[in-house]
Amino acid sequence: MEVLSKLFGSPDRIKIMRLFILNSSTTFTTNEVLERSKISSRSGKKELNSLRESGLIKQKNMRIEGSRGRKTSVTAWFLNQAFPFLNPLKQLLFNTELFRKEEIIRRLRGSGRIKVIITAGIFISDEDSRADLLVVGDELRKKVVEKVVKSMEAEIGRELSYGVFETEDFRYRISVCDKFIRDILDYPHRKILNKLEDAF
Repeated sequence: MEVLSKLFGSPDRIKIMRLFILNSSTTFTTNEVLERSKISSRSGKKELNSLRESGLIKQKNMRIEGSRGRKTSVTAWFLNQAFPFLNPLKQLLFNTELFRKEEIIRRLRGSGRIKVIITAGIFISDEDSRADLLVVGDELRKKVVEKVVKSMEAEIGRELSYGVFETEDFRYRISVCDKFIRDILDYPHRKILNKLEDAF
């Protein structure tokens, strides 16, 4: 993210670009963009207008149902599929390392005694993977893991598929050839932390 931030001038801009490119057929209201990307209103609106001026996204008015059942007009945004540099931009945004392994380990450090972290799926540019992230450890605080994942989702631009297991449960699942675990371990993945080398 650091290198891309320097190239594009803003981490918030990268979040928004990834959001639209990974959800290429979806139209978002301004509030939905801000919520999904976890960015401030001021920054978000500035970046949306910049991306509209560049031609990457387009703007339209959309009527939605308000809280009292009345229709109200809001600004909505969608990806310009005819943007001439769309494919090179995809390559640049998603073929670079989304997060360094040290960064992922650091973010998850406060969630318990982590034994294993495996990345797959979007982290290694494999769209066919069953999951994107696997976390194994002891006394895991799942709410903390969920918060970390939500933060990464905002930066990446889409929801992550992930699993969280206590060490004992993980060892058992390996012993019985649990399908979810095997679907991760038997296909391309990256072990960025492994303190259970005797287990698999």
